[in-house]
Amino acid sequence: MSISCENVARHILPVYRSFVAKELVKKYNLTQNAAAKKLGTTQAAVSQYINSKRGVKGIPNYTEIEPMVQDAAAKVAAQMATDKITLSDFNASFCDLCTTLRKTKKI
Repeated sequence: MSISCENVARHILPVYRSFVAKELVKKYNLTQNAAAKKLGTTQAAVSQYINSKRGVKGIPNYTEIEPMVQDAAAKVAAQMATDKITLSDFNASFCDLCTTLRKTKKI
């Protein structure tokens, strides 16, 4: 039996990172390397996020949670692009998103 945080990290965190990576590269014109450093991952992972090979759908209630995840990702990407948020803050933002999803009973 896995705990809730483990399931959320396994299924929703990749979607969140994918949205953030896409925002950083497409909207804020960061290189994949720069986006990877901000996300604490590799350039290859960012490439997979952008090409929808990682962080793809397939989670329960995806259509219900997608707008909330995308909105949170857009906000954090804007902060990351202007260096107003650290990697530690990024991790905390995911916990905030998880809490919000739980309160709204989306997960």
